[in-house]
Amino acid sequence: MGKMLGGGVESVVMNYYRHIDRNKVQFDFLVDADSTRVPEEEIKALGGRVFRIPPYQHPLRYRKELVRLFREEHWPIVHSHINTLSVFPLSAAKKAGVPVRIAHSHSTMGKGEFAKNLMKLALRPLSNLYPTERFACSEYAGKWLFGRNADFTVIPNAIELEKFHFDPVIRQETRRELGIADGMFLIGHVGRFMPQKNQAFLVDVLAELLPQKPDTILAFVGDGPDRPDVQQHAQELGIDDHILFLGQRTDVNHLYQAFDAFCLPSRYEGLGMVAIEAQVAGCPCVLSDQVPHEADISRKTSFISLENKSSWISTVLNISSQTANRQIETSNTCAEKYDISASANRLTSLYVSSAESANGWEETL
Repeated sequence: MGKMLGGGVESVVMNYYRHIDRNKVQFDFLVDADSTRVPEEEIKALGGRVFRIPPYQHPLRYRKELVRLFREEHWPIVHSHINTLSVFPLSAAKKAGVPVRIAHSHSTMGKGEFAKNLMKLALRPLSNLYPTERFACSEYAGKWLFGRNADFTVIPNAIELEKFHFDPVIRQETRRELGIADGMFLIGHVGRFMPQKNQAFLVDVLAELLPQKPDTILAFVGDGPDRPDVQQHAQELGIDDHILFLGQRTDVNHLYQAFDAFCLPSRYEGLGMVAIEAQVAGCPCVLSDQVPHEADISRKTSFISLENKSSWISTVLNISSQTANRQIETSNTCAEKYDISASANRLTSLYVSSAESANGWEETL
């Protein structure tokens, strides 16, 4: 898993773990020792174990510990979720004789992270050397990591769809809790505060939007290292009283109900699962054109270049002037492939068949 910090990939993996057939498949988690948000109690309650290992920044200790664990634990499958960095655990797994080695692409690459991008570009050509199976959260993410002609399986970032369906009662209650009066326009964003998510761009959009729509509030859900900088930027622009920093929340499905629009100005995404969640809740979405178009399940989502701020503003203003029937919008989404029950059953079957074909099957993985 790499460093567990409460991000989207960890959420996806845990969601699968809760719904997978644990009579056939069991998860153990290898996480960096400096992880800060490991749901250890829940993992243990579900029957799994957590192993803390040196972070990859200490490559010799990292690889040595991985090889030791793979040899001692005899896992028939190693499934790595750390994108280009999967080269390291999967090479160790191959050395230790693990029969099924899965590389999973959850992301791509974008502007604004020079050092990180250099590392991704250096490691990407090695990404097909060690896996026996290749998974991706989207066609876009798979082609980026494994190549346009590579053979890989798309495993969607699935959710419990019914938890996100629009409910007018929940919307009213949640807006009241947030202090959003009737008639106010609430823009939402969900994501970790980091360069990839580009929250400062939304602050700039809000600053130019307010003279035309002064009853607008922007709500940020999430935490991360860039949060203080974004807060300071809002203060410098004098619009911090129009922004809610809600931090990490366990009721994100309810917050989508409260939003009038959802914005995701990411510099890059593997899929953009939060946009899918928002659409399942019937919420109109404005997304960066760096988000894969596979994230559009309502056919009413706008994809706009980050170079065109005026178009972001006009699109959001247009949403604010419309009255959408959220329940109809929810029913019109093409979200079935993101249903966690069906997706977890499919993943169980893939694990079992892969292990059987590699002669690595045991009664419980």
